[in-house]
Amino acid sequence: MSDSAGFLPTGAVLMDPGRPAVLVTGATGYIGGRLVPRLLASGHRVRCLVRNPERLAGRNWPGVEIVRGDVSDPATLDPALEGVHQAYYLVHAMADKSPDFREQDLRQARTFAQACSRGHVRRILYLGGLGDPTRKRSHHLASRQEVGEALASAGVPVLEFRAAVIVGSGSASFEMIRHLTERLPVMVTPRWVNTRCQPIGIRDVLAYLLEALDHPDLSGIFEIGGRDVLDYRGMMLAYAEARGLHRIIVPMDVPFPRLSVHWVDLVTPVPKAVAGPLVDGMTTEVVVQDPRALSAFRVRPMAYREALALALQRLDEDNVETTWATGLAGGPEGMELGAHEGMLLERHHRHVKARPEAVFRACCALGGEAGWPAGNWLWQLRGLLDRLTGGLGMRRGRRHPRNLRVGDPVDFWRVEALEPGHLLRLRAEMKLPGHAWLQFQVRPEGAGSRLEQTAFFDPRGLTGLLYWYSVLPFHRFIFPGMVRALKRQAEAGM
Repeated sequence: MSDSAGFLPTGAVLMDPGRPAVLVTGATGYIGGRLVPRLLASGHRVRCLVRNPERLAGRNWPGVEIVRGDVSDPATLDPALEGVHQAYYLVHAMADKSPDFREQDLRQARTFAQACSRGHVRRILYLGGLGDPTRKRSHHLASRQEVGEALASAGVPVLEFRAAVIVGSGSASFEMIRHLTERLPVMVTPRWVNTRCQPIGIRDVLAYLLEALDHPDLSGIFEIGGRDVLDYRGMMLAYAEARGLHRIIVPMDVPFPRLSVHWVDLVTPVPKAVAGPLVDGMTTEVVVQDPRALSAFRVRPMAYREALALALQRLDEDNVETTWATGLAGGPEGMELGAHEGMLLERHHRHVKARPEAVFRACCALGGEAGWPAGNWLWQLRGLLDRLTGGLGMRRGRRHPRNLRVGDPVDFWRVEALEPGHLLRLRAEMKLPGHAWLQFQVRPEGAGSRLEQTAFFDPRGLTGLLYWYSVLPFHRFIFPGMVRALKRQAEAGM
């Protein structure tokens, strides 16, 4: 099975148009974004229900049917489920940064279940959370299991997989472990690092989800986990060993255990809204109690170190398919640039002695670990201010250091439009009194190219206007400097 998204692997089975459609919700997310190409490679007819189809515009998924809709809106669910025999439910309100994600998850699951019943869907496939329901569970894990019950409430059979930590490049749990281990030589941690867990590799999770379609009459709960049972301390030490790092972890009773959430928020790219439920879940033991999945499915899960090695390989190769931030809700959607009166803009342009492809490559390499070529410390300061006001800041980084596709996060921007070699438009997802975009256009000019960079701002009321004029002095330094830097990089043959 290929680990690359965006094309059908060699030897892929051609899709049979006569087969019933398989619906995938959450296709813009971490799991769904990896599952869809594997479904296509197996010859399935795939339909994706997404709130914002534009986020899938950069995916090369031949034959996929994309339907605009929302799992909380029955009016959009009914047409999306027409002709569907099996439906994957891979959405989670936590990704929307909702403070009441537990209640929102339940409402959405019940709405989806009722629509599946009306549409005569034969089965719902769901990925939930591992944890003994007879014992005290974290709110996060209890919510995941309650969603499974809500999906079954309308009488449609549900096949529910329950998993613990998913080990894969870009997953939120993995990124927490990775950054804590790499950035902190000595860690004084709460006692939850001694909680037992049975992590599972992302490849194995996808294999279970895919093989489930081969067992159309199978329903119920199946607990899935990797070959190893570890505590979180052991997982971090194994990561350190794989990276050749020496780390000291000291578990102890701390007076305010919730401070660990703020520490994760500070040290790792994972924001508090996501880290909170994850850390909460780490206080609950998540180990497979019922091994029936091993007899019902052909999947033979790998060991933790093997899954870890594969995740690190993907990171080292810059070959990360999806990340925790891929499906994270951000700013407003569906707004047309320039469609509103009162739009403020600042434009800069340069003639570049390089081919348009070279100029466009330089534009597509902005942000992430490479930073921003003019006033990077100001960008970082703006990201810090955004975090202090409840935003994501610069922590999301990039999926790939050079390649972009529509829907990709780039620090506190998201790729809204991408025309290879010609146009890149980023939409701001920071906290703002208005809506902002940063656009790059490249076209041939003489023996070289013309690079045009435009910052757009649609202010909201007087506060928006005051904000724009207050940051203009910084724009006068940042934006001209960025155009000059991109010109130099392109002419240097980047």
